[in-house]
Amino acid sequence: MVSKKVKIVNATGLHLRPAGVLCETAMKYKSKITFTTDNNYEANAKSVLGVLGACVKSGEEIVITCEGEDENEALADMVSSIEGGLGE
Repeated sequence: MVSKKVKIVNATGLHLRPAGVLCETAMKYKSKITFTTDNNYEANAKSVLGVLGACVKSGEEIVITCEGEDENEALADMVSSIEGGLGE
């Protein structure tokens, strides 16, 4: 299991479009991928509804956790995607 804290940089936070990009990225991997918010809400990164339910705003930090056979690649890709603004 690997994890890393990352800051949400896109101006609108994790609304529908960036949540979809986040889920698409997560779905490429076999590993279980979750993230935890500052208020201890844990979401499945492969579920758009789970991501939207976290209500993550711009500037907030989340901890991404990946567990499985491709966890290192998954974590690197997830962090890169978030730091790149999730397509926005």
